[in-house]
This record gives sequence, structure tokens and C-alpha cells, in this order.
Amino acid sequence: MSEKTAITPTRDQDFPEWYQQVVRAADLAENSEVRGCMVIKPWGCALWERMQDVLDGMFKATGHRNAYFPLFIPLSHLEKEAAHVEGFAKECAVVTHHRLEMKDGKLVPAGPLTEPLVVRPTSETIIGAAYARWVKSWRDLPILINQWANVVRWEMRPRLFLRTAEFLWQEGHTAHETEAEAREETNKMLGVYETFAREYLAIPVLCGEKSESERFPGAVQTLCIEAMVQDRKAIQAGTSHFLGQNFSKASEIQFQGREGAIEHAWTTSWGVSTRLIGTLIMAHGDDDGLILPPRIAPAHVVIIPITPKEDSRAAVLEATEQLAAALRATSYHGAPLGVEIDTRDFGGGVKNWDWIKKGIPLRIEIGPRDLEKGSVALARRDQAPKEKAFLPAAEVPARIPAILDEIQANLLARATAFRDAQTRIIESKDAFYEFFTPKNSAKPEIHAGFALAHWNGSAAVEEQIKNDLKVTIRCLPLEDAPESGTCIFTGEPSRQRVIWAKSY
Repeated sequence: MSEKTAITPTRDQDFPEWYQQVVRAADLAENSEVRGCMVIKPWGCALWERMQDVLDGMFKATGHRNAYFPLFIPLSHLEKEAAHVEGFAKECAVVTHHRLEMKDGKLVPAGPLTEPLVVRPTSETIIGAAYARWVKSWRDLPILINQWANVVRWEMRPRLFLRTAEFLWQEGHTAHETEAEAREETNKMLGVYETFAREYLAIPVLCGEKSESERFPGAVQTLCIEAMVQDRKAIQAGTSHFLGQNFSKASEIQFQGREGAIEHAWTTSWGVSTRLIGTLIMAHGDDDGLILPPRIAPAHVVIIPITPKEDSRAAVLEATEQLAAALRATSYHGAPLGVEIDTRDFGGGVKNWDWIKKGIPLRIEIGPRDLEKGSVALARRDQAPKEKAFLPAAEVPARIPAILDEIQANLLARATAFRDAQTRIIESKDAFYEFFTPKNSAKPEIHAGFALAHWNGSAAVEEQIKNDLKVTIRCLPLEDAPESGTCIFTGEPSRQRVIWAKSY
């Protein structure tokens, strides 16, 4: 008989439903009254704020500053860049009126706008208009700006954090004097995302270039980080786009060059979103709920006082406060440890399971018997729920940072081992189709993983595979010396192996 889990169904039974249940059990978010939109609850918001804090510091360390641009974009701005408007047209929410009037007992739109306004799906065009006003000379460049904002893309198949009509993100937009500088920026920001995913989210990601069909609308080149989650599907966790001069020509971002000639700027854009929370859940979560890597967790430790008798309550609570103060005075990666104290009027078991489902890295229990022994019970979220270590209370503050680092390293090692075990080099078309065809028809949700296979660059082949298997090219890996070979689909020369997978 299998051991009971906090989350049902389990990952093996129904991964999509498991995911939804983890989001609810961890109290991260819920659906709102507007289809496709979500309410991000305090624990989920704290997790996003933590991601913001880390990324914002990384952006500023590379010379970027924050600004804010309008939510509404004139339709004429989008129309200036044909590939861009075509790429986003089906996802746009459009404002056509500016007031409401009562008619037959109902509020109806009134006051048609002279020009419809698109609710921001992304900001290249509205920011381009601002840069066109700001840039006059090569001395005005580069412009290195990021904004934290919400965007709207009318999603027909919503799923909390992964796909919602409105979501939160950051979008960096830069303008440069030369192509070389813009390409360097594109690569640099991809490196920032890769470092963040690996060192903070404990997610090993693959860096690569998108194929032409998967490229950001209007971009010359799209670079990405791709993560594998536990149902072996891929998630695009971040993108960095080299836009060339496409948007600067459309927005007329012109400047007088060093030799006196009028030139167009070279631009980039790059972003990650609250989709990272969904990626984190699916990369590390287990059948008891969320597991948070310590470096990104909103809090590192929860202290749970156990007070079965009223006569010992005051002493236990005093010891709890003293330990919390000592922990908060302890530094972890340059900041004070985040400590929660759970004094809710529930039993210790209920409180323990609540924090297990929330994914907090460490749980500490203090009860009357612990006080007598001068010890505490410590449990790690990366271990079985019932596994505990008993430590002298005086030693806990000094030992916690090393334990947190062990958890962080353990989660990255687990995720790396899982990804590597589910990645295959494929040498023939038959083997490729077999790899992506479920062997157990009763479980079509079981996905194969990552396939590394040669491809000749044909968009027709790419489209055929997508139609046949719902498999796409996730990226062309960035390699110093790619291994050339023969396309497994056509027999034609191939520059390198590419990564294929089913994806979110």
C-alpha cells in the first residue's frame, strides 16, 4: 500500500491536475471572475517579489535602469511593424470607447475613441516612440532600460501562472549605436537569465537560438533558455531578442553618427514573467506540494511552537521568539534569514503540513520536551516529511546557512539528473517518431523528454513534425563548435543537432 500524499492526484496519476492542486494547496493563486485572469495571493506574490528583487539587482549590476511606459498602445504604433502586428494580432485586447452610459437599465459603451488603443501585449512599439524622441546623437546611446509591468495576451487555454490573459513580467528594451553592441547585449541578458535560473531557481536550463518559425515577431534573432519539468515537457523560461533595425526604422529611432550621417539605432528586448513560478512548481514540486529553493524562497525557516499544555505555553513562545531573533540576525547570501513563526490555533500536524505544501525550506519545532533537552526538531523540505534531525538549539543559527546551501545544491542536482536522464540523441526518423509516440496509450500525458537530432533547417519539416507529433524545436543550442551531420528527416546536410520536445 502506497503512503498517503498531501496532493491528490499524484504527479504520475494526472500531472496537469497535480499542478493545479499544488498551486491551490500552496495558496499561491486562484482564478478570478474574469476568464483567464488570476488573483496572485500573498505567498505567490512574495515569491514573485523575491524573483523581482534578485533580477532587478542583476539588471542594475549590468547598467540597466527602471522606467515605466503606458499600458495603452495606439493601434497605429503596432501597424508600423508588419511582422510584429501579425504575430500579436490574435492575442490583442482592444479599447474602443472611453465611457459608459445607462441605456435601458444597462451600462453600455459610449464615446468611441478616435483611434483604438491596444492593451499592452509587449512594449516594443510604444517604447520605440519614446526612444525616437530621446535619441538625437550617437552620444545619447546606449539606452538601457527595463520596466516591471503587466501585459495582456488574450489566452484561450488558461492555466494559472503558465498561461493567463494578464500576467506580470519584466521587459528590457535597449538601443545601441552598432550592431555588435546590440548583439552583445542580447547575449549578455540571456546569460543573466541562465545564471538566475541555475543559481537561484535551481533549474538547469539549455541556452539556444529559436528557429525562424519560433522567433519573436519582428526580431532578427531570438535567444532563449529552455527548462525541462517533471512531465518531461519543455518550458520557455526566458527570451532575449536581437531586433536589428526593424523596430528603429518603424519607430524612426534615428541619430547623427560619429561621421555625421543619419543612422538608425540597433535595438534589443528581453523578458521573463510569472511563468517562472509555474516552471519552479513543475521542476521541483513533489506529491506533498511545492518545494522552494532557499535562494528564492520568500522565507527560509518557519518555527512551529508546540504547546499542548497551557502551563508550558509561555516558556515555549519565549524560546521561539529568542530563536527567531537569533536566526534573523544570521545572514544568508548577503541578507538576513527570512523567518516565519506559526502561532495559529491549530495542532502542530496541521501547521506542519501547511508549510510542507507551501514549500518552505526548513521547519523547526519547539515543544516542552525540546526545552528540557535544549534542542529543536528540524525538518528539510527536500527530504521525507517525517524525517527530522534534533539539534542543540544554541547551534541552530550557525548551522542553518550551510543546511540551506545543501538543499539548494540538492535541488539543482536532482533537476539536472532528471533532465539528463530524459534527453536522448536520436539518429533516425523512425527512432524519432518512436521516441515521441506514447508506448502506453492509457497514459498519453507521459511525454518523452528532449531529443537531440540533426535538422537541415527546413521550415516544412518543422511544420510536419509539429502536425504529426505536437513536437517543436525548442532551440538550436549555442555551441562553440556545433557537430555537423545529416538531417534525420531528409538526408540533407545539417549544421548541428537541435533540441526537440513537447512544450507548454
